[in-house]
Amino acid sequence: MKFIISPGVRAKLSAKTPPVTEDEIRQCFANRSGGYLIDTRADNLTNPYTRWFIAETDFGRNLKIAFVPLKEGLHIKTAYDPNPVELRIYKDKG
Repeated sequence: MKFIISPGVRAKLSAKTPPVTEDEIRQCFANRSGGYLIDTRADNLTNPYTRWFIAETDFGRNLKIAFVPLKEGLHIKTAYDPNPVELRIYKDKG
């Protein structure tokens, strides 16, 4: 699967503490056990809809991954350590 990560998103991912790598994003897609949720918040609406999920890397780090599926591949919008509310939502609905 092809990931599309813009230079701006790459910069934001590398500036996180700890940084989020493309390899970690790939690991999360491979390790995902739940479904994808759709972000329906008005400020985040995209066409097609932004999807998100939470999964672990191979080393046990939880990441929330948000992406938009496109013909060219998966456009990664963001990836970061989820907060407790996001973890609860995904546990209940993912």
